[in-house]
Amino acid sequence: MALAFAIAVWFHVSLAGAQELEPRSYRPAPSGVNFAVVGYQFTTGNVLGDPTAPLQDLDVDANIAILGYVRTFGLFGRSASVAVTVPYIFLSGTAVLQGEPVADSRSGAGDTRIRLAVNLVGGPAMTPQEFASFPPGRALGVSLTVQPPTGQYDPTRIINFGSNRWSVKPEIGYSSIKGPWIFEAAIGVWFFTDNTEFVGATRSQDPIGNVQGHLTYNFPNRMWLAVSANYYAGGQTAIDGVDADDLQENSRFGLALSVPLGGPHSLKVAAHIGAYTSAGADFDVAKLVYQYRW
Repeated sequence: MALAFAIAVWFHVSLAGAQELEPRSYRPAPSGVNFAVVGYQFTTGNVLGDPTAPLQDLDVDANIAILGYVRTFGLFGRSASVAVTVPYIFLSGTAVLQGEPVADSRSGAGDTRIRLAVNLVGGPAMTPQEFASFPPGRALGVSLTVQPPTGQYDPTRIINFGSNRWSVKPEIGYSSIKGPWIFEAAIGVWFFTDNTEFVGATRSQDPIGNVQGHLTYNFPNRMWLAVSANYYAGGQTAIDGVDADDLQENSRFGLALSVPLGGPHSLKVAAHIGAYTSAGADFDVAKLVYQYRW
């Protein structure tokens, strides 16, 4: 029973928002379970989400170490969870700035993320013993993700580890299981406060809507494989009130494989690439995540 479910922890760099591709985010889980997560993510390409920035031919490699913690509990009789993730980022890359080639490498802490999720349908609060005999089926849940400006930020730099603004995303997700197959879909919207220290100016950004879908196959040995895709639109920016022509209408495609290692240990390998990019960040991602449960 203990390995028959998974708690989804997402890993994110504040350099590129609205890119989420995380399966199994709304599957019910028993209350009173803890997860410690240690992950590594490699990102390469144009990680800058603002196409109006005065950089051309941006090519960045980001090595990201992630620490995460998840706790499941009951909330008003429903299955719920809270997750916290903290990234530390090592950057190196090249670009063209005002016609001149530039290169740089540095490291720093990214923005912390906190996510509260509650299952409204198909996910009552259960003990591990009750969860073991609970018949799987449909589930509907909601979540709220908050990203405070905790990351390292230098107002003289275009690329930063932190965003120097608050970001909030409410989301609703649906999950249905039939035999070994799980179908999932989620719709959410990112809202942003202004960054008042963007290279001597104030940068504002419109909300970004995100739709993602996942198809997961559960193997008999509790291993699972997921195929994912998303589409996100919006996010037009303005500098000191002057609108930029940078409306985003992008999509990504990804794969994830979770392998039980025995007892409370598991390992997940994932990757996603840009399927279509009209404006904004365009990069590839590979992730390796170790999870310990108690």
